[in-house]
Amino acid sequence: MAKAVYQDSSRKVSERVEDLLSRMTVEEKIGQMCQAPADKPGAEDALAKGFGSFLTVYGEKAAKLQETALKSRLGIPLIFGIDAIHGHNFYFGATVFPTQLGLSSSWNPALMETVGRVTAKEMAVTGVHWTFSPVLCIARDLRWGRIDETFGEDAYLIGELACGMIRGYQGHSWSDENAVLACAKHYAGYSEGEGARDASEAWHTERRMRLTFLPAFEAAARGACATFMVAYEAIDGTPCSANPWLLKTVLRDEWGFRGFAVTDWNNVGYMVSLQHTAATIADAAKIAIEAGNDMIMNTAAFFEAGVALVKEGKVDVALVDEAVRRILTFKFELGLFDGKRRGDKSKEREVIATQEHRAASLEAAYQSIVLLTNRDSALPIGKAPKRIAAIGPNADDVKAQLGDWVHNDGQPRENVVTILDGIRKRAGKGCEVVYARGCDTIDPSTEGIAEAADAAAKADVAIVVVGDTVAYTGEGRDRANLDLSGGQQRLVEAVRAAAKKMVVVLVNSKPLSIPWLVEHADAIIEAWNPGMEGGTAVAGIIFGDRAPSGKLTISFPYHVGQQPVYYNQMPGWHSNAKYVDMPKEPLFAFGYGLSYTTFAYSNLRVADARLKSGQPLCVSVDVTNTGKRAGTEIAQLYVQDLVTSATMPVKELKGFERFDLAAGEKRTLSYEVPYDRLAIVDRDAKRVVEPGEFEVMVGGSSRDEDLLKVKFEVAG
Repeated sequence: MAKAVYQDSSRKVSERVEDLLSRMTVEEKIGQMCQAPADKPGAEDALAKGFGSFLTVYGEKAAKLQETALKSRLGIPLIFGIDAIHGHNFYFGATVFPTQLGLSSSWNPALMETVGRVTAKEMAVTGVHWTFSPVLCIARDLRWGRIDETFGEDAYLIGELACGMIRGYQGHSWSDENAVLACAKHYAGYSEGEGARDASEAWHTERRMRLTFLPAFEAAARGACATFMVAYEAIDGTPCSANPWLLKTVLRDEWGFRGFAVTDWNNVGYMVSLQHTAATIADAAKIAIEAGNDMIMNTAAFFEAGVALVKEGKVDVALVDEAVRRILTFKFELGLFDGKRRGDKSKEREVIATQEHRAASLEAAYQSIVLLTNRDSALPIGKAPKRIAAIGPNADDVKAQLGDWVHNDGQPRENVVTILDGIRKRAGKGCEVVYARGCDTIDPSTEGIAEAADAAAKADVAIVVVGDTVAYTGEGRDRANLDLSGGQQRLVEAVRAAAKKMVVVLVNSKPLSIPWLVEHADAIIEAWNPGMEGGTAVAGIIFGDRAPSGKLTISFPYHVGQQPVYYNQMPGWHSNAKYVDMPKEPLFAFGYGLSYTTFAYSNLRVADARLKSGQPLCVSVDVTNTGKRAGTEIAQLYVQDLVTSATMPVKELKGFERFDLAAGEKRTLSYEVPYDRLAIVDRDAKRVVEPGEFEVMVGGSSRDEDLLKVKFEVAG
């Protein structure tokens, strides 16, 4: 018998999609819009109903599900998705990179592309087609539990880093057997719910959405990200999955997005059970279809409700066809109908956590580390001392080091270099390394602190590794207190009293309020959750094998009561411009980070001090390494429109460059800022470049004292 058009790989994808759509029943169409978790009860029932996608599955289990799906009436294959957030980390033994917040401290889109590429290769060999990554949420209220999943507090930087990661995941063509679908999430405004409570109501105006929450997603859409995940929360009363302005007007009509949108976990069901914006699942299903959702994650009842709505004429089948068309297009593009993308268990050992991939994780960890303080050049310690005391609950804690979104069992212990492992290996045989855990990150007990203080007193240097724990981070794990938890504050105080020199390493998922440490530690290293090779990288920084090069993408507060302290605040705080009991400024600012050398900026100039309409801003600046060793600098360019028709931030990042300089070397950097990047969002929520005076600022952080400034004018 002749093949049907949809079965003929020589035909155009569009022809195959339309042919298959014409053959499908209502049940088969609605089934394609449904996604079920493969690791929860009900997976077999979902498969029997013809669900089009499963999540949290790979390897042999995925292969069996696919085999069953291909035996259905039309043989429509499944698409498998997984939360590969900073590596294919639900696979036991995969390459684990630093968490996304840590990665962002590199300010390196090319590194993000490498991370995405490695992750995609490890996913593809296990038969997974789609990662629910990257996260494009903006992180400005640190109480929120999912800060570690973000690229920090600046929308422009988030978009640049996200697009790098998307390129890594998706490759240059869907014919690439290692390409996987990326997913921009959580669309949109999810990170600033009321009180930083996960998925709670968000009070965002359209202007605030366009100014703060949408720009990074626009970059992803225009960068051809294949899928978007719709956020949980309601914005000013309307759940995101019920919002046609968000899903149709902006995403598709304005940005030209041609991929498909998937709800987050049970968004449709939550309209009934949590948000109470629909009385029944049928009402919620109708709202979701008409709003523009294409795939419904983990709302099993959507299937029956959707079928009934179409058959009863309550939902136009054309809307269902649009959604299914988008989903099927990617199934054809990926070759799922042509026997491709099945995974290959025999090659998993050749691909998963190879030396090349581990080396990429190590490089990512090095670039993610930020040196926060270094009193009297306490670091690097150079020649190994005779005795080191490695102290603290996170010095040898695999789960804390790997962070969130990792296999429940962590990863094989032999695959992970903890900070204790790294220090022992780097110190060598001539140095005794004594380990004392000291305390717990949750239990406030003081048992063990005296032992740790004694070890510190007998050592030449105490390296204290503190921070937080995976129990205090992640979805649904919001915090009200940002201080060191458990017994950690008492531990560092006891060690400080006993130690000759105290170096603190932070292993944490978000900035913590640590003014005491800043005052008392000889040096502080921010390692974030540095991944499987984190211990090697931290030890390398401590001993001076590499100079630290990371810079913060998120501001540190003195106290949780300062929230929020992001750099690009709106003007207008009363003339006192500070709290009566605390500084206005953050403890550490966006863009800040030290090196083992120093850099000087000079000769900032603009090519044209008066820009015509449409003319880009061209800026040059000289940067000199004024220290005695090579280093890496991240130069940042900010702009402020000095008088605007609606309030705008005091400065906004518009460009950056990461580069290496030898000792004594000078380099001239040149930036070209597109004209439309000078736009404000006006009172009507429109982007417009207003004529008038502007100021451009370039330097090593967002702090005014670190920036050179020059004014220019926009004429028209």
